[in-house]
Amino acid sequence: MTTALRTVGTSGSAPHLMVMLPGAAMRPEAVFEAGFASAIERRALPLDLICVDIDGVGLGAVDRWERLQREIIEPAQARGARVWLGGISLGGMVAMAHVAARPGVAAGLCLLAPYPGSRPSTNVIERAGGPDRWRPTEADLRDPELRVWQWLQRPPVDLPVFIGHGSDDRFAERIQQVAERFPPTSRHIVSGGHDWAAWLPLWERFLDVGHFGR
Repeated sequence: MTTALRTVGTSGSAPHLMVMLPGAAMRPEAVFEAGFASAIERRALPLDLICVDIDGVGLGAVDRWERLQREIIEPAQARGARVWLGGISLGGMVAMAHVAARPGVAAGLCLLAPYPGSRPSTNVIERAGGPDRWRPTEADLRDPELRVWQWLQRPPVDLPVFIGHGSDDRFAERIQQVAERFPPTSRHIVSGGHDWAAWLPLWERFLDVGHFGR
């Protein structure tokens, strides 16, 4: 028996839906408490927000991510909504993993300080001379983090991506390596660390970019 996804927020009638995946040990309620929904409301954007609880769920949880697809993303798309996938920290890596495994599934990505992967995984790439020189082996691709990095070697050029982090984020250097896989216009840095002091301003900047109109 599988456990149903726990979500906070609603997928209503707005023409756009953001499915946000919080970070490790982060309650989905925290996204709303931090002001993400309020920021949408102040701008009167035609955007619904729903957050999915991923606490304790790893990248390799195939059944859970299939449920995300079947229970949340596909029904929203069936009613005509453009679905964006977002993530904070570990949620950002999960969002990339979901898109990598399902090309075309999302209208865009919003990555707030996405976790760049564990040292054992990223060391494989560094030893090869960086993402462009790395040639993944079958053993490499059994690692879900390295499958994300394989996707990052050539992310879709037509996929809108917003990626940002705080200047004092403890993962800043490695997050920047992820950001450099996307066009310069996709990359954003604000003051703050690996915390809401950076994530909320980044979210507000994302909302102001103009993807959703008014």
